Amino acid sequence: MKNHLLYILFLVASLSFSQEKPKVTIAVDTTNIRIGEQFEYTISVDGTDNVILPKLNNLNNLEVVDSTKIDTIKNSLIRKYILTGFDSGAFYIPQQQVFIKNQAYLTDSLLINVATIAVDTTKIKKFPIKGIKGEPYQFNDFKHYLWWVLAALVIIGLLLYYFVFRKKKAEEEIEVVPDIPPYDEAMQKLKALDTKLLWQNNKVKKYYSELTEIVRGYIERELKIPALEITTDEIIETLSGFQKTETIDTSKETIKKLKGLLQEADLVKFAKSKPMAEEIEDDRRDAENIVNNLKPKIIEEENEVE
Repeated sequence: MKNHLLYILFLVASLSFSQEKPKVTIAVDTTNIRIGEQFEYTISVDGTDNVILPKLNNLNNLEVVDSTKIDTIKNSLIRKYILTGFDSGAFYIPQQQVFIKNQAYLTDSLLINVATIAVDTTKIKKFPIKGIKGEPYQFNDFKHYLWWVLAALVIIGLLLYYFVFRKKKAEEEIEVVPDIPPYDEAMQKLKALDTKLLWQNNKVKKYYSELTEIVRGYIERELKIPALEITTDEIIETLSGFQKTETIDTSKETIKKLKGLLQEADLVKFAKSKPMAEEIEDDRRDAENIVNNLKPKIIEEENEVE
């Protein structure tokens, strides 16, 4: 019977021990500070298994200056926080949550008194009031003027470019009409284009640009049409009208080849078309045929025999 009683007492004691709550304590090194002074606030927990200590933020009128890493001392977790206050009065450090084995425990709240610093005005030496001293100039004082200066420089540069450099450049770029006839000029340029080997080096777009520019330039000089400035359709429409009125010496077949050449060039330049080598060679031959067969009508004057 005695053994049974001892066994029951031992079981009750072990149960009460296992149900004992973890011990969470807080401490401060002082509860009275002056404005701006710092004090130490400590949270400690008995045991080190599965404990999460809080990260304090600003606490009403008290501010957190710093905090230490969690330390382990004699099987207890300890964390210290450095606090201060900049307003006089009595302020509470509110309860903080500590998680132990996924269960929340609350600390006690603490009252901290923040006092003002007494100033004895009788001991302060008085000095005469000094005049306002100007601060030294800094870059920021002139920063807004800098933008105005930069804007003025940009405007001056644009005006100079427009009225001086652009005018000079335009004068330099004035196309001088060559002394050689349009037909000879076109043939020379076609031969020079062949020597560049542009399309053979995968510069098809540049090749067609120069090829059609030669043809357009020939038409502009020979037939007095602004072929370098108007569209393909406008050129064909103008030449078709001249051909019908027999003011130019050409055929419908030549105008058709010209239309095909210009349209092919437009596809290469604007639609990234890639013609085959045979097609490029055909277009080169068509360009030369167009120059050979597109001429102004020669009007022979008949002398009347009286």
